Amino acid sequence: MATKQANKQAITLKGSTVLVTEFFKYAVNTILFQREVYPSDDFHMVKKYGQTVLVTQDPNVENYLEKILSQVQKWLLTGSVTQLVLAIISKDTRIPLERWVFDIKLVAEEEGSGGDDSKKPKQPKPDTEIQSEIRAILKQIISMVTYLPVIQEPTVFNILAYTNDSAEVPAGEWNDSDPLAIEASKSQQVKMRSFSTDHHRIEAMVSYRFDE
Repeated sequence: MATKQANKQAITLKGSTVLVTEFFKYAVNTILFQREVYPSDDFHMVKKYGQTVLVTQDPNVENYLEKILSQVQKWLLTGSVTQLVLAIISKDTRIPLERWVFDIKLVAEEEGSGGDDSKKPKQPKPDTEIQSEIRAILKQIISMVTYLPVIQEPTVFNILAYTNDSAEVPAGEWNDSDPLAIEASKSQQVKMRSFSTDHHRIEAMVSYRFDE
């Protein structure tokens, strides 16, 4: 009985941070593969979350993502990152074609605004439930290929991180940049699934250019 109770302990902030950072890694790779930003030969299969996930083998892309996610992990620990955006851009015209948006919210802050009910002790969220929610998002990314516009031109991608004023930003590594927004008159949005741990809640959506 003691063993079963121990398994229900709440995930720590550090553990939640690692889990969320890892999710971003696999979500970004899934998007890059599904939207054909890089050739399919650049990816290899790995087992994660009880399913097959495709991950880039391109060392330049790997290093770029590793550097970004390392910093994102530090910001997650301090609660200073509020949103990550993966923008897919036309390589030739630099026009943004898609924006995959991941809003990051602190569960404690959400509960704090919930009135008296928020004071009640909350049961730790089972790891199996978190993994199931992550699987659902990754599967949704894959299924979106059927109705997102076909991209028929070479593309590149950029990752934008939105932080609050308290964030420590490494000098020379991160700069204020173009938000790569899509004009409202030419943009369609699809809200995606979300997942949460005992500390973080990730809400996802994609907006894409829709030229009539």
